[in-house]
Amino acid sequence: MRVLNRYIVLDYLVIFLAALGLITFVMTVGALVKAVDLMSRGISAALIFKFFFQNIPYILSFSMPISTLFAALLLFGRLSMDSEISAMKSCGISLWRLAAPLILLSILFSGICIYINNEVAPVAKYANRELLRTAGVEEPINLLEEGRFINDFPGLMIYVGRKTDSNVKDVVAYEMDKKGNVKRSVRAKRGHIVADNTNRLLTVKLYDVRIEMPDAADPHDVSKTTYINAEYYPIKLDLGKLLKKNSTVMKRGQMRMAQLIDRIRNVERDFPMLSASDQLIEKTRLVVEANQRISIAVGCFSFMLIGIPLGVKSHRKETSVGMITSLVIVFAYYTFIVIAKALAAYPWLHPNLILWIPLIIAQFIGLWLIRRSS
Repeated sequence: MRVLNRYIVLDYLVIFLAALGLITFVMTVGALVKAVDLMSRGISAALIFKFFFQNIPYILSFSMPISTLFAALLLFGRLSMDSEISAMKSCGISLWRLAAPLILLSILFSGICIYINNEVAPVAKYANRELLRTAGVEEPINLLEEGRFINDFPGLMIYVGRKTDSNVKDVVAYEMDKKGNVKRSVRAKRGHIVADNTNRLLTVKLYDVRIEMPDAADPHDVSKTTYINAEYYPIKLDLGKLLKKNSTVMKRGQMRMAQLIDRIRNVERDFPMLSASDQLIEKTRLVVEANQRISIAVGCFSFMLIGIPLGVKSHRKETSVGMITSLVIVFAYYTFIVIAKALAAYPWLHPNLILWIPLIIAQFIGLWLIRRSS
């Protein structure tokens, strides 16, 4: 059995590494395009190489589960096509016995992915963001990220519900004094972003605005709050002051898991100016981010379980068949990720649980198919 295990594992690793290299390269196209753009702006080759290299951990977090599935489909498709599976079964070796070392290997892959997703990739993403910021080439409009409370700008916290190009919807802005107290909150149904790269200014032109101004002497007394409705209200963001800061506030995807958990537990502490409902939404988005990292890593294990029996049943060894099947399964899975993120604004729906539905289904189907094939 040692010889058979070595044969299966080595064959699998060869296919897996080849697939990982190919898929990772394909997924770096976006980084290559950005690198070319940086080169055209006169950025040094050393910084461009650093930017490109720091993108790889984030890409690996997605390419490893895909490669795990693709390699399983291709290997067992070939074994089935060459009647090796049938020969092994005739010798009393079940599919469970053949799959066991690869299932253990997939658990190892999941562990590596968990480490990359929670420790390496967030640090690399933040380092790239700081690299672009200090080099002065980050697009100003990208600073206003959709679905996130942004407090990078001094004296201001801003939230954009939806963003399409330079148009934004469901905007909430809190203007704060030096002590961190809210002196004015602004809510707008829609807006338009205008970037002035020459003067390093970003203007958010808001429309259909409602302004709330707490009483300066007694800000906690809601009865003394002044409410103003306005058709138009501009908010100017000073990019020059932002660039002078030693660092910017981390986004959700740039936090290590320990930092993410701390933020989840202390949303009220970190965002005291937000209403209870806004704090709950922010907490839900953080929980979705944490679950996404773990679920993508567990995808290596789930995809291995379903990839082995599907490979046996395909009776094909063509690379194209394995790739197409992999893409269909992965596309279905990442559709659930998109849905979970879209529903993060509705905490009562528990969108973090949606991320686990396709993985659990894949595991049950995989176990059932392996048992049936054995």
